[in-house]
Amino acid sequence: AYSSAASFVPKLTTTVLSYLAASPGDRILDIGCGDGPLTATIAASAAAVLGLDASPSFIRTAQSTHSAPNLTFAVHDCTRLAACPDAVDGSWDKVFSNAALHWILRDAATRRDVLRDVRRALKPGGRFVFEMGGAGNVAEIHAAFLAVLVAHGIPSTKARAANPWFFPSDAWMRGALRDAGFDVERVEIEYRPTPCTPATESGGGLEGWLRLMGAQFLEAVEEGEARESVLRDVLAVLESVVTREEDGSA
Repeated sequence: AYSSAASFVPKLTTTVLSYLAASPGDRILDIGCGDGPLTATIAASAAAVLGLDASPSFIRTAQSTHSAPNLTFAVHDCTRLAACPDAVDGSWDKVFSNAALHWILRDAATRRDVLRDVRRALKPGGRFVFEMGGAGNVAEIHAAFLAVLVAHGIPSTKARAANPWFFPSDAWMRGALRDAGFDVERVEIEYRPTPCTPATESGGGLEGWLRLMGAQFLEAVEEGEARESVLRDVLAVLESVVTREEDGSA
């Protein structure tokens, strides 16, 4: 499902990889590594890389697809890095994350602990480099899900609680990083409209993206026709908002 609906994610990394500047001999921790293609790219620099992700399916795929003596993958819930002794031992030159922290930082109760634990993971002078969704990311989709769920009788508080993401402002992130003990070199928000993958029988397109990335919104209603009805209504609301005039894609 991820390959069908979100294969573009590891391809949009030119800038963040340039900031990481992985070098031979670096020890790099990748939090929220997914199925590993970007982690493997980093390891190709001759850095020693450990990729962590909470999804056993992602880690199984990563381990079966990417193999190198300097590349390791492990299942771990990155909202609780302190529970992984290999992660917070102060031995890492760099900590990296791409398109994962907006999931990892969703829970306000653990959000700042994650950043503090990243700081604990690093050697003195180490570097934390990451990319995540920022304020305003997929705002139309967020609003459409909330409106449709409320129209289907879900209380607004429950609909908001189903939101799976945290998209902070650059000001919030800069402040939180400083509070965690970092010297902040750069925080920037980039406007990056991104086409959906092509729709196929196995997924993809806007519908595939909504089913995968918006699963927690959909799970606010019972599985079956009610859930499919919510999805159809969200697609209908979004059709005129996200459709590109030139070719009709999203």
